[in-house]
Amino acid sequence: MPDTPTTAYKVLTGAQMAALERDGSFAGAPVDLADGYVHLSTAAQLAGTVDKHFAGQDDLHVAAVDLAALGDAVRWEPSRGGALFPHLYAALPLDAVIAYGPLERLDDGGVRLPVAG
Repeated sequence: MPDTPTTAYKVLTGAQMAALERDGSFAGAPVDLADGYVHLSTAAQLAGTVDKHFAGQDDLHVAAVDLAALGDAVRWEPSRGGALFPHLYAALPLDAVIAYGPLERLDDGGVRLPVAG
């Protein structure tokens, strides 16, 4: 896939973020467990993911994930509208998360990406 992003993003509830920090890995949200992989989004897909799957929810967090650290466990597969989304066929390890923070919306409707600090 040309110009494949090296970072993807996972939206987590406050409880899921706390579990990732506590346990050092995250097996997935109920939808992830049902589908058999952890759903991730690229930066360009993130706002659409939040709007479609997390509308009206509070206490959300965004984790930036280093895809290279996950190796062959990541597969790019068609999803919404045929767009390719990164899917993680393993638990998300905390050591692959390069930054995270509370989900914040920008004035243009986008999502502020977490920055490693």
